[in-house]
Amino acid sequence: MKKRLSHYDSAGRVSMVDVGAKKISKRTATARAFVSMSPAVIEALPENPKGDPLEVARIAAIGAAKKTSDLIPLCHQLPLSHVGVEFRIENAGIEIITTASTAAQTGVEMEALTAASVAALTIYDMTKALDKSIEIQSIHLLEKTGGKSGTYRRKTAQE
Repeated sequence: MKKRLSHYDSAGRVSMVDVGAKKISKRTATARAFVSMSPAVIEALPENPKGDPLEVARIAAIGAAKKTSDLIPLCHQLPLSHVGVEFRIENAGIEIITTASTAAQTGVEMEALTAASVAALTIYDMTKALDKSIEIQSIHLLEKTGGKSGTYRRKTAQE
């Protein structure tokens, strides 16, 4: 069976997917982003005069997930039951892991991805005065559960 893009109608016009006939089910998604920065910037995080960049990024990520349908034109507005944001400080930068959950008729992948993206942008904004070469890298979906298509898990380099 040939797959087709879901956001186009039979005439090739952009169309919001009608999810009205779908059953409500619990859905989750987990996304990742990485902010590459020098060890000097990582060391300076606690002394940032604008505040703790990671805590500001956490708030920004949660707010962004809640606004995803305002930012991505064909996304459905979803009642989010949870948005989680975790940071892992590594030698080469900061890994951001976001999760979004809902009980709805469509998935929350875009909410998790938007949260990860905005968290990364916020970290950049709060640390750019120290180093303009900070990079946002590797924004992608790690996992999604629920819905007709079931569970998806991104394969790791070891698999």
